[in-house]
Amino acid sequence: MPAPDSLHDPARFVAALPSMGPLLGLDPGTRTLGIALSDQLWTLASPVETLRRGKLLADAARLHDLISQEQVAGIVLGLPLNMDGSAGPRAQSVRGYRRALAEQIDLPMLFWDERLSSAAADETLRDAGASRARREAQRDAAAAAIILTDALPTLRALRADLPSA
Repeated sequence: MPAPDSLHDPARFVAALPSMGPLLGLDPGTRTLGIALSDQLWTLASPVETLRRGKLLADAARLHDLISQEQVAGIVLGLPLNMDGSAGPRAQSVRGYRRALAEQIDLPMLFWDERLSSAAADETLRDAGASRARREAQRDAAAAAIILTDALPTLRALRADLPSA
């Protein structure tokens, strides 16, 4: 079990954030990066885009632009755990991506269990009548929004428990 830190401890993550500002949700895949954004009050998460992953510096530059434009306070990264809760090769890959991203972006980051988020995103898009091509193009951004949506109630409650400055 990892040591408590802001990557695995939502309370420490929230404590490291400024009082306001939207959160960025990321669903790092092998070939793509799903991106979502919350509102200022952390009540709603919306898909932003699916970025075709290239070199880390290019990905970080796009994220820097979005972070600056939206005044993002922190980042929630989907961690693809196995169904039994163990961390397999995909989770290790995401951890490596986070380490490299942290060298480029200086914001608090939190891992959030993302099991079945892509399947849920695909089902939501299918229920909305999206074509197969559209589902494939939007799945990762929708999955990032699901990951962030799942995290927001916990983070909001933790923020409410913080002493006022």
